[in-house]
Amino acid sequence: MYHWLLPVDANEERAMTQAEYLTGLPHPTDECVVTVLYVFDKQSADAGEHVPATATRVGSVKRVSEHLEEHGLDTTVIDDSVETVDAILRYATENDADEIVLGGRKRSPAGKALFGSVTQSVILNTDLPVTVTGRSSE
Repeated sequence: MYHWLLPVDANEERAMTQAEYLTGLPHPTDECVVTVLYVFDKQSADAGEHVPATATRVGSVKRVSEHLEEHGLDTTVIDDSVETVDAILRYATENDADEIVLGGRKRSPAGKALFGSVTQSVILNTDLPVTVTGRSSE
């Protein structure tokens, strides 16, 4: 069985690009599982912003889960509230993920020379394959 870890944030377009990458791959769906990981931002909660009780209530998580399930992929949603990179790396290690699929952000030409801090930290601190998806073509 092949296990993808799909860490998503609140950006629906970026999350859907990650999900569409997975559903566009040739794979036997009964031998693949996807775990959607959403990390709650402690700073948002501390600032008094509304934070849903569970990740399944976050718009990007709902859309991605529905898309993956419509394509026959066994999907599990989990959430965490620790630092994002730590949550991704810990979950991937503890649950034997085979690959991490991250969403890339739009960058200026100069900014393209470097990944974002989360992406770069995940890439540098794991031995797992990491795929970074680009922007949607829509």
